[in-house]
Amino acid sequence: MARPSHPRKEIEEALRHAEACGWRVEIGGHHAWGRIYCPYNDKACRCGEFCITSVWSTPRNPVNHGRALRRVVDNCSKLRKDSSEE
Repeated sequence: MARPSHPRKEIEEALRHAEACGWRVEIGGHHAWGRIYCPYNDKACRCGEFCITSVWSTPRNPVNHGRALRRVVDNCSKLRKDSSEE
């Protein structure tokens, strides 16, 4: 079953980028639209601090929130380590 899309296109694009990198998107939460989860979730991955990131439904600036989500995905320490070994 396909997940519902985010109402803001900038954030939806960031979520698609995260899914393409293997991150899991889950809808729901108390104050958030959903969360994204790192597929690796190991101890070397910044102590698990950034392995889960909230996706806001109505951020003050959707462009900046989309960039922040992409930055979290792109700066995953596991992905950086794997790409430097190649």
